[in-house]
Amino acid sequence: MKTWEDRIAEVWEDAANELVDDEVISRIDAIAAERGADDARAEFERAGARDSAGRPLEAIALYRRALDLGLDAEHEPQAIIQLASSLRNVGETAQALALLEKAKQDAAGSPHGDAIAAFHALTLASSGAPYRALSVALLALVPHLPRYHRSMTAYAREIGEHDA
Repeated sequence: MKTWEDRIAEVWEDAANELVDDEVISRIDAIAAERGADDARAEFERAGARDSAGRPLEAIALYRRALDLGLDAEHEPQAIIQLASSLRNVGETAQALALLEKAKQDAAGSPHGDAIAAFHALTLASSGAPYRALSVALLALVPHLPRYHRSMTAYAREIGEHDA
């Protein structure tokens, strides 16, 4: 018998490279309902389905609920990133930036650090700070470069000051 997580993953695998529609939302909702409305992970999955279907306002409320209920260490950073992305999509860039900046501090050394930086850069660009966005993106890239760490760090920090 497949686990709850396996069945959720199966829905997402079936939806890969496809538009998420009402059918996918219904499938996720049905599986999530098995855990009840007070389960953080179930609410996270419900939020993700709506987010993927282009319903950011519905997703925002569910991401917030999932975070309030308390997600595990794997899903909490994902929910924060996805919530911030949805907030950016509806023009709430200040709220998105606050979430991402806090997540960046909390996730030092986390496997989600680069994803946080990518969404932080995207949100900065959307908020009218393209130089700071470029700075964040370049600073996230620095550890992956074979050389030039010191010079690229200095250049990235310098360019970030142009929006200040």
